[in-house]
Amino acid sequence: MKTTVSMHILSSRLRDGVLAALALCCLAQPVAAQRTALFEGSAEAEWKEAALRLPAYPSAADLIPLDVRSSTSTRFFVDARSLSLAEDGVVRYTLVVRGAGGAENVSFEGIRCATAERKLYALARAGEWVPARSDAWRQIEDNAFNRQHAVLAKEYFCPPGAARPSLPEILDLLRKDAGLR
Repeated sequence: MKTTVSMHILSSRLRDGVLAALALCCLAQPVAAQRTALFEGSAEAEWKEAALRLPAYPSAADLIPLDVRSSTSTRFFVDARSLSLAEDGVVRYTLVVRGAGGAENVSFEGIRCATAERKLYALARAGEWVPARSDAWRQIEDNAFNRQHAVLAKEYFCPPGAARPSLPEILDLLRKDAGLR
């Protein structure tokens, strides 16, 4: 009888101790969760987009063909002179899209690698830039309609698992894949 009571008291204390430890673990934040950065003084600043500078209208000599790896008759080109890497982490470029019937669309766009988003800044009409109606960033989707954005992001501007390439590296890769080297 004495052992049964002792066992009951021991079991009760053990249960209370486990519950207290569990509560403490759940309520206390780990040290890493209390900090906002590895070093307290180096908290990441809020992202701010760099000022926009529209490039010159593209010339045929500066266009690099882009293979979007689909069976479309539409052809895509990146203007080498307009390609830029800004301090805000956005890769900006002029995209030329030529349909099978000869129609051509020219746009100035940006891809933000950190968030896998794209933005349309301006469209060209009669050789002049016209600001886009919406200045919203949109998620890049890898589908038939927006395949060019996914290819540019994943294969040239923001390769997964790798550091963002430099401007010369991007241009070299684009030219190599287009057979221009």
